Amino acid sequence: MIKSLCVYCGSSPGRIHAYTEAAHVLAESLVKRNIRLVYGGAGIGIMGKVADRVLELGGEAVGIIPKALAHKEVAHANLTALHVTQSMHERKMLMAELSDAFVALPGGIGTLEELFEIWTWAQLGFHGKPCGLLNVAGYYDALVSFLDHVLAEQFVKKHHHAMLIVETDPNALLDRYAAYQPPVVKQWLDKDQT
Repeated sequence: MIKSLCVYCGSSPGRIHAYTEAAHVLAESLVKRNIRLVYGGAGIGIMGKVADRVLELGGEAVGIIPKALAHKEVAHANLTALHVTQSMHERKMLMAELSDAFVALPGGIGTLEELFEIWTWAQLGFHGKPCGLLNVAGYYDALVSFLDHVLAEQFVKKHHHAMLIVETDPNALLDRYAAYQPPVVKQWLDKDQT
C-alpha cells in the first residue's frame, strides 16, 4: 500500500503551463488517496506548485533539502515537515526511506539523476518500490524512445526496462503503482555490500 510518494521535479516552472497543471492534478490525486507527498523541499518551480496544492487541500507535504540549497532553492516555509540534510546523498537516502514509490514530473538534470538512481536501486534489488515518469505534454517522449533504444541494444534487460512505469495521467499512474508487483530479479549485491 502506498502511503507516501516521492516526487522528483523541477525547481523551475518550465516553459508551458501544462507542467504546473499536471503538478496540481497529481497533488489532488495524492490528497484524495491520502498519500503523503515527499519531495525536494523547495517553494519554487514545479516543486513548490505540487507542495502548495497538497497543502491547500489539507494533505501532508514533507520536504527534504540540503543545507547548501535551502537558501538557493528557497526552502518552502509552510510544509508539514521540512528536513534539512548535510548533503545531497543524505537528502536522497532520506527521500528513499520515507517513500513507498517514486515519480518524476518534468524537471532538469537533477530530476533525471534522482530518477535514474532510484530506478537503478530497484534494478539492483535494493528496494521493490515502483518508479515512474509522469509524461506531461510529451515532455519525456524522447527519453522513453531512448530507453526503448537502450533495451533494443541489449544494455538493459526487459524486466528492468519494465520497472519504469510511464503514464500521462496521474490517476492512471497511481492505479498502476497500487497494483505494482516488483519482478523477481537476481539481486547482484546484498544491501550491506554497497
